[in-house]
Amino acid sequence: MPPPTMARGVALALAAAVAFGATTPVVKWATGYVGTFGVVALLYGGAAASSLVLRTLGRSGDALRRADVPRVIAIALAGGAIAPALYAWGLARTTATTGSLLLNLEATFTIALAAALYRERINRRVALAVLAMTAGGVALVLDAARATSFAVEGVVAIIGATAGWALDNALARPLAERDPLAVVAAKGTIGAALSLGALAIAGESAPPLGPALALVACGATGYGLSLRLYLLAQRAIGAGRTGSVFAIAPFVGAAIAIALGDRALGAWTAAAAALFTIGVVLHATEPR
Repeated sequence: MPPPTMARGVALALAAAVAFGATTPVVKWATGYVGTFGVVALLYGGAAASSLVLRTLGRSGDALRRADVPRVIAIALAGGAIAPALYAWGLARTTATTGSLLLNLEATFTIALAAALYRERINRRVALAVLAMTAGGVALVLDAARATSFAVEGVVAIIGATAGWALDNALARPLAERDPLAVVAAKGTIGAALSLGALAIAGESAPPLGPALALVACGATGYGLSLRLYLLAQRAIGAGRTGSVFAIAPFVGAAIAIALGDRALGAWTAAAAALFTIGVVLHATEPR
């Protein structure tokens, strides 16, 4: 039997992965009723509100400083406005299964940016993982090219979104000692405000109450609560093990989408899922 601390940490990491992964099918459904910028504003408004509430339970780092403001604004533009807008737009034009699996590419782009910006070394195992995940992304693009039910541009937009979130990760690295919930609250507030402005300019109509509440709940659970659970898991089992467990999040979203009737699991999608699985396993089993 695993030690209680280990079991608790794994359970927290699993809960964080489920909370995040389960949002994709819901967001996909909501894009049928809410415009692109409305989706982003509601998601990140929910994330900001949740993070502010969860911070009352305790901080996990230093407070943000005035010198951090330019970096936080850049993070909000990349990860709180542009990336989620691409994600929502793309998800409306593809399937929830495909959108969930493509989220694996965020790790690939993050590794590439870490190597370029911070000179982090990419060993052979990581290179093979990146290659497998990239091949998985190519398989999904090819699947979109041959399918009639969704468009290549939707897949490309989601790939762009994962690149934007990877840039967010890279820009946030110097804020590692800051309270993550404070960073999410700031990013969410700025991202939601920018999206509301874009919504007004684009002339998007007000969303129906049901989808709007669902998106706020997704933001609160998938971005705010999920981060809180992730941090608690890190304290119990460390960053490496937590990251390995959390890597199942995209597969959680894909599994839920299929269970809800998404019939996107053709040969190319299955091949992509296998390639992404190989990449995740290579990362998860890398010596730390």
